[in-house]
Amino acid sequence: MTEVQAVRDLVEAGLGEPVADESFDRFARLVRRQLGVPTALVALVLEDEQVLPGALGLPEPVQTERRIPLTHSFCRFVVDTRQPLVVQDARAVPALRDNPAIDALGVVAYAGFPIFDQRGRAVGSLCAIDAVPHEWTETQLATLTDLAAACTSELRLRVERERARRMQHVALQATRRNRLLLELSEAFGDAQSVEDVVETLAIVGAGGIGARYAGLALLDPGRKSMTYTTLDHLEPRLSRSYRRVRLDDPRPSAYAARTQETVCFRSTDELVASFPATRDFVDTSVGARAFIPVLSGPRLLGVLALAWDAEKDFDKESMSVKLALATYTAHALERVRLLDERREAAKTLQAAMLTALPQVRNLELASTYSPATRTDQVGGDWYDAVVLDDDAAVLMIGDVTGHDMRAAAEMGQLRSMLRTFAWSQDEAPATLLRMLDKANSGLALQASGTAVVARMDRHVPRAPQRRSRRRGTHAAEPEPEVVRGVSYDLTWSNAGHLPPLVLRDDGRVDVLDGDPDLMLGFVPGTSRRDHSTVLHPGDTLLLYTDGLVERRGTSIGSRIERLAAALGEHHGGSTSTLPSALVRRLVGERQRDDIAVLAVRVRHGIGVPGPVGGEPALVARPVPYSSAAIAPARRWVDDVLESCEMSRDARRTAMLLTSEILTNAFEHGEPPLEVVVESDHQRVRVGVQDSSPREPTVKYPQPHEPGGRGVQFLERYASRWGVERHPVTAPHHASEPRPGPAKTVWFEMDRSRTPT
Repeated sequence: MTEVQAVRDLVEAGLGEPVADESFDRFARLVRRQLGVPTALVALVLEDEQVLPGALGLPEPVQTERRIPLTHSFCRFVVDTRQPLVVQDARAVPALRDNPAIDALGVVAYAGFPIFDQRGRAVGSLCAIDAVPHEWTETQLATLTDLAAACTSELRLRVERERARRMQHVALQATRRNRLLLELSEAFGDAQSVEDVVETLAIVGAGGIGARYAGLALLDPGRKSMTYTTLDHLEPRLSRSYRRVRLDDPRPSAYAARTQETVCFRSTDELVASFPATRDFVDTSVGARAFIPVLSGPRLLGVLALAWDAEKDFDKESMSVKLALATYTAHALERVRLLDERREAAKTLQAAMLTALPQVRNLELASTYSPATRTDQVGGDWYDAVVLDDDAAVLMIGDVTGHDMRAAAEMGQLRSMLRTFAWSQDEAPATLLRMLDKANSGLALQASGTAVVARMDRHVPRAPQRRSRRRGTHAAEPEPEVVRGVSYDLTWSNAGHLPPLVLRDDGRVDVLDGDPDLMLGFVPGTSRRDHSTVLHPGDTLLLYTDGLVERRGTSIGSRIERLAAALGEHHGGSTSTLPSALVRRLVGERQRDDIAVLAVRVRHGIGVPGPVGGEPALVARPVPYSSAAIAPARRWVDDVLESCEMSRDARRTAMLLTSEILTNAFEHGEPPLEVVVESDHQRVRVGVQDSSPREPTVKYPQPHEPGGRGVQFLERYASRWGVERHPVTAPHHASEPRPGPAKTVWFEMDRSRTPT
């Protein structure tokens, strides 16, 4: 019998099927023509039958079917002995005379020579057959020997060609697989978040392995359930409740998580048969599915869920790719976890380097630091503020070159030195920057970067001249006046940094674009200049780093204009939210660089009168009849109360009450509206005037009712409150507005009272 491996080689070469083969039929024709016999065969012996790729002269249906059972085979004797079998009359040979082929196929005389494969194993024979006794001549046998050798060469060539084709196919498959794995590695290599991993998984699942749906369920911290990151990449019929999976649920994803084994289903029927609980929510239009555990070593991270449009079988090659996909997913998730940890560490380090802003009388400071979202490195951006005394403060912002730990360390050193100089040296900003540049070089720090230093000094207006009693002389005695707020002289120096901006109280935006001087760290002795302007109550100074205006393909002028427009749109908004609002508006999720923003607003104010006269100081502000005006009016009242030296807690209570009486005026009053603040040494009074004579009343709303509690707040938190009526003249027509305020709703807070 033919060896098993030899049979496998024949089958793989396509010679194991009972079909006619043109090349071997040609050998059969040559044998019949050269030897003059009626029948010639090229026979191959398999494990359970004999096939005839070359055959001429056999009776039907054998000639067409090209197969005979081994019981009818003479060729098997040639294969077993590896020697030719030549008989003149098989009926006279004891071993052959009972062979059914003698009567069924007319095999009386037989001459068969072995055919060998590439390893020298006998796999068949080339034979000549006669239906009558035949004496084979030496010439005929020699011819048959040569033709059998040629037939052996053809078979070997066929097998080798098929082997080469298979090897090429394997190589192509390996190349495709390696290319796919490389693409997977590159695709997941850019993932910086779990969302990136999920999106990449959906893309490579569709493009790499043809999966229509690719979802990822991650193990929850309690390790008793999983949650799909999103349902967008799963089957469309799934309900929202499917997103969460308990590990003991009768679902394939839970089974894969529990056992840490891959489970595959050729069809929906197969899935439902194994997990009947899935019958009600699976999509019957989906074909095959696979659930693969995502493992980091022995630790389970989650389960990968894949689904295809059509039914399919999962062979070894395809499963290896899917397992590789799960492996790359695990690596990406672990990398994301490490990046998150390092990013949080970087944020913590950066936050530790940036101290909290001080409280400065008459000024409101706000800041933000936003690290780059797509890097785990610490940036070199920083800001600071130093209070010199009640009348002066120094503000700083800078950007050290680099985005690594060294840059962060250099940033910390430069910031500390500049902070020390600002506190200990009563100097102008240009001088402070020269001192910093000199120390940077002298101490061999050799850091480079940009910075702006700005100093704010309380502005002392020139006193109005008053005529003396003596003719022709003047004295510099100030006229009595009520101060309505404090202005500041702003002096700044720019070391290669972006220009500061000022949002004026009227909504205009000024760019303080004096020519910047050289960056820090290049020429320590370079000259530096100071520039100056005045900040009035309500003006906001904005300092920022280049990350806020980073925009590829646009000029720096266009970027500054865009920032100025965004700053102008924030007019009337909260200073405390301004820095973060600008980051969201101008950068959003596209942030490539870290960002530092520092905003300083000069508060509105009121002067507390001196002992002479004892009259309270008073300041008023008209309020547009719009709910959008409530927040600016509240902020203005807070500024005024801050200038009256009220504590922060007391101002919080006052802001609550101010909101209530302002809201009451908008909802129940009539325009025009005006808010009035009075202050003396014992108390502060806030009132809102409107033109409606209707007075507020105490209501007792139910817990579920949204309003009606304003007067209750006044009674509970104010030292006193009331309604002051004003005499008014009725209009000639109902459509005409009232000529003046009809009432003032007011509350008072004693300065000696501890706020609730």
